[in-house]
This record gives sequence, structure tokens and C-alpha cells, in this order.
Amino acid sequence: MANTLFTNVRIFDGSGAQPYHGEVLVEGKRITRVARSARSFQGGDATLIDGAGAFLMPGMTEAHTHFSWNDQPSLTAIQMMPPEEHILWCVRVAKRYLEMGWTSCVGAATAKARLDVVLRNAINAGEFPGPRYLAASQEITTIGGLGDESRPHLPFPELSFGCVVTGADEMRRAARTYIKYGVDTLKINLSGEYIAGMPAETTPFTDAEIAALVEEAHKNGRRVAAHARSCESIKQCIRHGIDIIYHASFTDDEALDMLEANRHRIFVAPGLAWLVNTSYHASEYGITPAIAESMGYHRELETAIESLKKMHKRGVRILPGGDYGFAWIKHATNAQDLEYFVKYLGFSAMEALLSATRLGGEIMLRPQELGQVKEGYLADMILVDGDPLSDIRVLQDPARILAVMKDGEFHKKPEIQGGRNMTRWA
Repeated sequence: MANTLFTNVRIFDGSGAQPYHGEVLVEGKRITRVARSARSFQGGDATLIDGAGAFLMPGMTEAHTHFSWNDQPSLTAIQMMPPEEHILWCVRVAKRYLEMGWTSCVGAATAKARLDVVLRNAINAGEFPGPRYLAASQEITTIGGLGDESRPHLPFPELSFGCVVTGADEMRRAARTYIKYGVDTLKINLSGEYIAGMPAETTPFTDAEIAALVEEAHKNGRRVAAHARSCESIKQCIRHGIDIIYHASFTDDEALDMLEANRHRIFVAPGLAWLVNTSYHASEYGITPAIAESMGYHRELETAIESLKKMHKRGVRILPGGDYGFAWIKHATNAQDLEYFVKYLGFSAMEALLSATRLGGEIMLRPQELGQVKEGYLADMILVDGDPLSDIRVLQDPARILAVMKDGEFHKKPEIQGGRNMTRWA
């Protein structure tokens, strides 16, 4: 593996400090030296990358990833994709995420039982390029819950988007099955979803069922993530020790107090872009803004913004990601979340970048080696044309992502001529 010296770059190191001009030396898979001035190192046999002032930052983490969602407008259209084509889809999408600077991803549910596990293993084995990935189970749901797509005249579990269980014993069986398959995270749908015909504020699972899932997961070293839009489902997450909360739209003072008291243990990935796009940008697929309002999405968006603002002020860890892979919220547009954090939630651009980098290392369970440009850390970095601190939207433009490095290896190479990056930026 070739060594690389980045020189003449503006370094955002993910620590919370302001960017500075300097150099970064990568040897093998790791960052070995970081300097606050140019021409500090002798590159030796390293490939020299002259950034011409470009923005060098840690690779980003997507905290709510569904690689098997296939940019279609319904759960059924996702689930009915044949498994052979489906795994090939996942492989292609994972490469797109990496090329957009998402060097780590947390699986938030898969459409078929082993898609996430097979993809993760293939990436780890070097068979296909993709982000570091934590594989998830299917969505565990209950009869009539979000993800139960079964039909009375076709009672076949394979036809259901989610894994349908009733009672603590069935929950244990499902958990043990997914653990056998090798998942990192077990996903449960603790609330409803308007588009699936179940109000978001519905909370279908009993405490006994949730407790059984968490017990099985934690005793086997797995985490639990929950689709939790309703206020009561958020409280269930805290009471039962669930690790990752997706959405968290509806809160009251008690829920906010519980979240704050557990802010060093839990993560929230709200999927804000899903609410924005479903509310206002899905007309082509039959969901006009008027229909979205009648379904309840406008109200949920307004409520979620207020809830998340309060969580942010209370120090709850909020990360980007969520439900990309539907027709109106396509894969590889994930940096919209960062824009919406700034636009709607009152994040500074610095806070938004930290949510995707330093907090990303934390949710990946590797805070000592991921999420920062720091000596000894793994060399997961991206080189950006422009300044995301001035305009966070530059991270949405593929042409502005000049280079992507993961484990010290370029997966999107900068333009190099004669050992030097010849691209120049205004």
C-alpha cells in the first residue's frame, strides 16, 4: 500500500477546532503525522498530493442506512426485487456512498434477512468497494405494524417486508435467528408510519416484547435500533436500553428529560430529509403536498423540528441519515441531512460537520480511530472543492468531492499528473 502526503490543504480535523492550513502524512492504513504548516514533512516514497488549498476532512458516517432500499416508491416494490438482483443493487449503491464521502455507514434495516450481512462481509473481504458497514436485521414488526406487508390469502413470511412477531417468545426466536445470521444491529419498529397506513404516533409493542429483544441482543454483544416516531416509543427506547433511536419526532418534557439523562449512551438519527421530501417533493409519485399534509407529514415535520431543536440544546447526539433509497429521497443524496440540520435545527455548519465525523466515529464504536484527522487514526478522509463551513451544500455535489480515501487507499482518486494534483480551486 502506497504512502500519501497531503500538502497545501485546509484541514478540518473533526476535533471541533477551526480549520487550519497544513499537511497530513498517511502511512499504510493510518494517519501518522499532522502538521499545522506546509512543507513540514519529507514525503520520502509517499505520493504527493498538492491540494491547492482544498478542504481536507474526515470521512463521513451515515447513521441510518438502508442499502437494500432500491429507489422505489413503496415497501412492496423494495421487497419484491429478486434476491440475485437485490445483492447486486446493494453492491452498486455501497460504492456510490463511498464515492460521495460516506466512509462509514450504520445499517438501519435490510429488505431481506441476509443482504446486509453478505454486503458487509464482501466489503470487509475487499471483494467490492464500500463504506465500513455495520449490518442490520430486517425490521422486526408485529401483526398490522409498519413492515407487515403480508396478505390474508398469501400467508407467506417471505412476502412481508418486515419480520412479523407476536409475543416475547417469537421475539426471542427472531432475535436469535438474526444473531445466527451475523448481524451487528437488531432493528425494531416501535411506532407507525403514515405512508404505510399506520399513524406515526401509534405504539404497537408491549414492554415484555421489547425487553426480550434487548436482552437477547445485549447478551450476545449486539445493539438494538428502533424506528420510534411516537412519544411513547421514545420512552420505551430509554426504559429498555435501546441504543439507537431513529426519527424521535414526537416528544414531551418527560421524553426530553429521559433523552438528556441518557445522552452519553444513545444516538438519534432523525431522517429529517425523509420528512421534508415526503412533505414537499414527492408529487411525481402521487404524494402532493396537500396529500402529505392530509396524511400527517406536515404536522410531523413541524413537530420533529421543534423536538430535535430541544434535543440539540440538551446535548443529545444527533447524527445525519435516514431512509434514503425511496424514489423521492434517492441514495447518495444523503448530505441533504447536513443542510437541513443547519436550515431547520439551528446547528452551526461546524456542528453539522462534527455530527457526520466525530460523532460518526462514536456510533461506529471506534471513537479512538475514526471520525478525526488525527495521528494514529485510520486514514478515512475526503478532499472537498470548497468550504463546507461556509456552504454546507457543497457536500451534495459529486464534482466537489475531489478525493475519497478509506484505510489509506483512494477509492476516488484526485487528478494527478506527475505525482502532483494539478487541479486548482478558486
